[in-house]
Amino acid sequence: MPVILVANPKGGVGKSTLATNIAGMLAWAGHKVMLGDVDKQQSSRRWLALRPPHLPQIQGWDFDGHDTVKPPKGVSHVVMDTPAGLDGKKLKTLYKLADKIIIPLQPSLFDIQASFDFLGRLHEQFRQPEQTKHRPELALVGMRAKEGTLSVDQLQHFLPQLNAPFLGFLRDTQNYVQLAARGLTLWDVAPGRVERDLQQWQPLVAWLERRHA
Repeated sequence: MPVILVANPKGGVGKSTLATNIAGMLAWAGHKVMLGDVDKQQSSRRWLALRPPHLPQIQGWDFDGHDTVKPPKGVSHVVMDTPAGLDGKKLKTLYKLADKIIIPLQPSLFDIQASFDFLGRLHEQFRQPEQTKHRPELALVGMRAKEGTLSVDQLQHFLPQLNAPFLGFLRDTQNYVQLAARGLTLWDVAPGRVERDLQQWQPLVAWLERRHA
């Protein structure tokens, strides 16, 4: 059962946007999806409460991140939305659950620095003796990107230092805001309305669908 962790210790980088749309994509692919919300703000859980019942079901999961537990039976895929400031025991617990860790970041100096430090902590987990047989795949996704801006150019210049695959940018658009307000994802509306966004998601979808070795 793949467990996908969406994580970055910095707040406001788009974790819930990424987590809910990943859950929606997987649900439309026919998987039994559970969306766990470890964030105290409960953004993903509130989003689930808005989701229309006729759409592919996404099950919620009340999980506080303090104890390593297996997801309930009958679920094929788990997506975990995590809080700002993720560190310490909670990070270790979620790390043990995860098969894939996606790190969203915005093209700003503060996001780059926070993500660089966070990746360092994840690589420290790699080196722990008890983790030698469990190493989640890591990847980065640029959020709210505006093409042709200096900030995007700076992030692209810095990416090689982050030591993780980069899956591309998701543009800064009101599509995500308007859909989230109705409990929807890109996959819940006519493709023509969000064609450009779906194209940007193709590398991320391919990475998610690739089986973890």
